[in-house]
Amino acid sequence: MVTMFFAVSVINNYALNFNIAMPLHMIFRSASSSESSKEAGFWSFLHWLVGIAMLTFALLLSARMGIFQETLYKKYGKHSKEALFYNHCLPLPGFLLLSSNIYKHAALFSQSAPVEIPIIGTTVPVMWLYLLMNVLTQYVCIRGVFILTAECASLTVTLVVTLRKFISLIISIIYFRNPFTVWHWLGTLVVFIGTLMYTEVWTLFSSEKKQKKKD
Repeated sequence: MVTMFFAVSVINNYALNFNIAMPLHMIFRSASSSESSKEAGFWSFLHWLVGIAMLTFALLLSARMGIFQETLYKKYGKHSKEALFYNHCLPLPGFLLLSSNIYKHAALFSQSAPVEIPIIGTTVPVMWLYLLMNVLTQYVCIRGVFILTAECASLTVTLVVTLRKFISLIISIIYFRNPFTVWHWLGTLVVFIGTLMYTEVWTLFSSEKKQKKKD
């Protein structure tokens, strides 16, 4: 499970290097090429397809990891805090393989524009502040997911995470003023229809309607 968790994390992050737009990282979309020639556009499209393949593989691997984690909980008990710790602690040596890349980005973070923290009064590069905010929000999110995995089925967890990603996408579109196309509306419709079907809202509504008719 630790190996799968490490692989999913690394592949998802590396997919951003293949023209995958960050606001739509969780929902695939086409990336535009800045080159005008058809050849450059073709290679850019192939580059983007590699990113899509990486995200697809990571998605399937993540789903398999969720099922495997559910099996472990049934066999050894529901210990969400223990699973959260080992999933994040044991993969740490694996990041030594990416040490040069981590160092490169750490240097870039340190060169970002300085910003003053009001309460402390200390000036820090803004990218390090963004990273801290990202780590804190990620911790709250992933801890909730691990607790949810211990209490609910893997399919329920996947649905909740999908809805959370959808809300993040909407906030991203509003905040960064990204375009909301017809395909986005179609994706929105599919998300809500899938949610209603899974929660059996239509079945409950039909049952109440039949009960009212009998009364």
